[in-house]
Amino acid sequence: MSVASLPEGDWIRGISIKQPYAACILTGAKTVENRPAQWRTGWVLLHAGKAIDRPALRVPLIAHTVRGRDLVRGAVVGIARITDCHQDPEGAPLCSQWAHPGAWHLVLADVLELPLPVPARGQLGPWRPSPDLVQQVFQQLPGFRP
Repeated sequence: MSVASLPEGDWIRGISIKQPYAACILTGAKTVENRPAQWRTGWVLLHAGKAIDRPALRVPLIAHTVRGRDLVRGAVVGIARITDCHQDPEGAPLCSQWAHPGAWHLVLADVLELPLPVPARGQLGPWRPSPDLVQQVFQQLPGFRP
């Protein structure tokens, strides 16, 4: 499938994630992203925001997961598919060690890291990537099939 044969329209969104959490997703360790509002399922560009949550780097689970990785910022670093978005019932065990109580949990699958980050501006909440950005991302993933 060439870049030109990717679906058109509103089939992919962007999600901006602070570091080191974006790197944790790329390793495959973090399969749940916490959000204050519900998201739809489907493909997303994984955008590493410009901010780094420095205190998170001292959390053993996170420190171990990102050890030796470059914490790229301000760029699309990969893609993933949101397969579910839910809130765990109050008082129930959390669905993941990465899940936060009371948050919406975006379950991520099919994560693909880009060989080269693509500089881009993200934003809070789901955002629509430009056709040019989508083309730059998928030039690096010639085998991708949505």
